[in-house]
Amino acid sequence: MRTVEIIGYNRANLGKTDAKQLRSESHVPCVLYGGKDQIHFYSPMILFRDIVYTPEACFVKLNIEGEVYSAILQDIQFHPVNEMILHADFLLLSDDKPIKMEIPIKLTGKAPGVIQGGRLNVKLRSVKVKGLPANIPEVINLDISGLSLGKMLKVSNIVLDGFEVLNNPRITIATVEIPRTVIAEEEEESEETEEGAEAAPVAESTEE
Repeated sequence: MRTVEIIGYNRANLGKTDAKQLRSESHVPCVLYGGKDQIHFYSPMILFRDIVYTPEACFVKLNIEGEVYSAILQDIQFHPVNEMILHADFLLLSDDKPIKMEIPIKLTGKAPGVIQGGRLNVKLRSVKVKGLPANIPEVINLDISGLSLGKMLKVSNIVLDGFEVLNNPRITIATVEIPRTVIAEEEEESEETEEGAEAAPVAESTEE
């Protein structure tokens, strides 16, 4: 799992006015949970780029005025209009304490159904997993080379390796949809077969 470093500074005041001032100066008010005491700090907004604006999961190395903590980004709030980061919550990591993280799914291989003219429809791009920090994967790879037309991969197809997936195992991750042209051709063939069966002569008995 990759690690991103965030530099932080302790907050002297915790009121709304102070938080608003920090945001106007392009800083993000933050809180670190999970330790003996909550730590309130702020960090330059630009440092969140490698955590927020990327599909990859990561751990965070928090350096708050010389004190270093291993953490994960637990929650983040954005302004509803301009998408400015309003607040961020971090969770302190412990080697023997399970954590929950949203992990992206990466599809690998080529689906035969796509080669046959089908369309790959990705319905789920990440899953929530639970496990010890050392067992949390950076990405979950799923091979789609076995997907023919009309076939699908579900959450239950994820191979677990020291972690559990919290999503419903019946949820579809990806499917190869059959193109309408193929469906139309199959329907035409079915109709022709039925018409041929109806037109076929019936043998008459020659017994008297």
